[in-house]
Amino acid sequence: MRVFRAILICLLAVGLVWALNRPWGPAPAFGPFLSPFTGFWQNAERASITEFDQEVEVEGTAQPVTVRYDEYGVPHIFAQNDADAYFAQGYVTARDRLWQMEFQTHAAAGRLTEIVGERALELDRFNRRMGMGFGAERAVKMMLEDPTSRAVVEAYTAGINAYIAGLKPANYPIEYKMLGYAPEPWTPIKCAYLLKLMTSTLAMGADDLRMTNILRKYGPDVVADLFPDYPTLESPIIPEGTKWDFKPLPVPATPTDAAMQRQLLTLTARSFEAGLVQNNPAIGSNNWAVGGQKSATGYPILANDPHLTLSLPSIWYQVQLVTPTMNVCGVSLPGSPGVIIGFNQKVAWGVTNVGADVLDFYTIKFKDATQSAYWHDNQWKPTTMRIERYKVKGKPDVLDTVRYTHHGPVVYATGEKALRPNIPTGHAARWIAHEAANDLRCFYLLNRANNYDDYRKALMYYAAPAQNFVFASVDKDIAISPNGKYPLKWKNQGKLVLDGSNPAHDWQGWIPADQNPLVKNPPRNFVSSANQFSTDRTYPYYLNWQFAPAERGRRINERLTAMTNATADSLRMLQNDNLNLRASDALPTLLPLVQTQSLQGDARLAYETVSKWSRRNDPDEIGPSIFTLWTEKLLETIWKDELDGGDTLPMRYPSFDRTLLMLQREPTARWFDNTATPTRETINDVVTASFKAACDSLTRAHGPLSPAWAWAKHKSTDVRHLLPGVDAFSAMDVLNGGGGTVVNATTARTGPSWRMVVALGPKPKGYGVYPGGQSGNPGSPAYQNLIETWREGKLNELVYLQTATEQHPKVKQTLTLK
Repeated sequence: MRVFRAILICLLAVGLVWALNRPWGPAPAFGPFLSPFTGFWQNAERASITEFDQEVEVEGTAQPVTVRYDEYGVPHIFAQNDADAYFAQGYVTARDRLWQMEFQTHAAAGRLTEIVGERALELDRFNRRMGMGFGAERAVKMMLEDPTSRAVVEAYTAGINAYIAGLKPANYPIEYKMLGYAPEPWTPIKCAYLLKLMTSTLAMGADDLRMTNILRKYGPDVVADLFPDYPTLESPIIPEGTKWDFKPLPVPATPTDAAMQRQLLTLTARSFEAGLVQNNPAIGSNNWAVGGQKSATGYPILANDPHLTLSLPSIWYQVQLVTPTMNVCGVSLPGSPGVIIGFNQKVAWGVTNVGADVLDFYTIKFKDATQSAYWHDNQWKPTTMRIERYKVKGKPDVLDTVRYTHHGPVVYATGEKALRPNIPTGHAARWIAHEAANDLRCFYLLNRANNYDDYRKALMYYAAPAQNFVFASVDKDIAISPNGKYPLKWKNQGKLVLDGSNPAHDWQGWIPADQNPLVKNPPRNFVSSANQFSTDRTYPYYLNWQFAPAERGRRINERLTAMTNATADSLRMLQNDNLNLRASDALPTLLPLVQTQSLQGDARLAYETVSKWSRRNDPDEIGPSIFTLWTEKLLETIWKDELDGGDTLPMRYPSFDRTLLMLQREPTARWFDNTATPTRETINDVVTASFKAACDSLTRAHGPLSPAWAWAKHKSTDVRHLLPGVDAFSAMDVLNGGGGTVVNATTARTGPSWRMVVALGPKPKGYGVYPGGQSGNPGSPAYQNLIETWREGKLNELVYLQTATEQHPKVKQTLTLK
């Protein structure tokens, strides 16, 4: 019996070891993850971010490189030539963020199936079918044809690979161990994929399908009425009345209404078998610069806070690069060389998203089921075929065929189910991400810019995603330009689905880069953007018919107009402004429309609370919880019955500002009636019903009205790890104020991903913070050590060294690459 037990125990032990050390389908082997020698135990780091100096021998540098680390783990790289600086940037970024860099580029390339298996197949198919690989290949080709950018990206790539080459399995970032795979060599196209990923995040919005469906159901008068081309309240980025100092190109003629109607009537409901997703309105940004006339020092001050999904590891990576040609400080994107937002000794710059209409969909008429030819310009033209191979972890490879027209890829064939509902089936996508571009050259020049002319030269190289580049210089110039590569279109081209057979519906070339909107040193002595309309109606070219709501931009411009003797702290406080201008606009209209006699219990208390509310989205206020949910319910109550066509006819709601205008000026509008009920609802009925619905939702979520309804608790901001569901590596329930339509645009999942203020002068002073930390390792003290500073709305002084030997109390460690 004892022998039998011993044998059984041995067999069980052997079986367990075998089971733990083999993958099970897409699931990785669990044994190596638990191993004390190679597993997650090895990823714990000391409590101190920087403890001792290091010297590392690496292949790839021409001369030694000195990297000074400050107390937050920020590398300050000193190199004797540019190539060594970018090599070192690649090396130290990989040291801190390797898994993040590779995971993001795998996602952009449609290669997540290699890591997590079949569950990522549809996402991978979507990214490849949208042409991410096609665009990245064109971009890297152009990047490598330019000698300067080629040298930069190859040096950066070599630095990453030098770090990978010295990495042992025990030291792999923990996510590799969790998912059971290993790093692969970096290549230049990964840098291109990363930039395409940002284009996907910021320039993949398209309402063509939904707007076309509204036109088909209600006609052009309703479209023109509910979806106007310019809002009633706006404060455009380029101030109203700015003169355009150029001779515009002829704008393409708009096809006749009759032709458009015929084209739309030929579209079948089957062509629109897709679900519905739109760009996240909280993905935006703020930036501004005040001139010396408004500052306490007489020199400009610049501020920027790009709003993106809040994630860990952080989107941005702080760095300083110093060579004989530059001394630049700011943030980079892990996986891309140079500084994207920052400053040097002479200038500072920042970016916000423009939101131009650079993704259009075209109906395609194929010759036959082979889809080898399509009808365009009265002739059959051949399609090209791109075969995509997906290496699915734990399963056989999957092959997919994508047909390309001259417009771009046919993302989904008629009858297929689209991953994202704003992508119509049987249509080709014309997208700015497909264009060859060398955006790295723009940032290479900005990093070395000395003045306004250098800024303008750099912007000529930038393509996508279009950004509002704000600028300030020690020469006391300020400027802003909604800059990018814009297609030359007729007015509203792309507001509706386009006819892929009609050459008049093609993009007709490009707006000249030197004719992009621009203002320099305006009379109001500041420039600003918050993703609102780029210009007033006088700009001769069409950029889009819709932009972000105007409240943030209006509030920023109000504050900057009144501001005098500004300091860096003045601009920091403006970044944290919580005034809800939407509430200030709407509550005087909404509150009198509520039938207060019908309110009971929490609803009556909530009415009194929101009536007395300061209109500020401060953390402890209850008013913003009530108002935000109320306006969401209000839009649904008014529009859902008429504009919810389900999966077969997806549509969209009018904007809040258009809805508010209707409430103010059209109290008997037909849209207030709920067509699903036998009675005829009035404006008072829908406002009251939506208010009660909001209160009921808050009661169900948080109990009776109490401090549990406070905005910070209701909003509950989370900074989540890039892997879904890994709460242990996330910062959950970060309690702060803000909101999507206020300057401090912090929502539940999005917000200021980097706040920066730079005061120009004889010696620039920079301040900044982001919600995370320099390290991508959850076991490091530098993983999320900046979140509390960010939550409180504070900024850290950015260490800006002049020499490799400069003594600074915040510099704690030196790394030498030899």
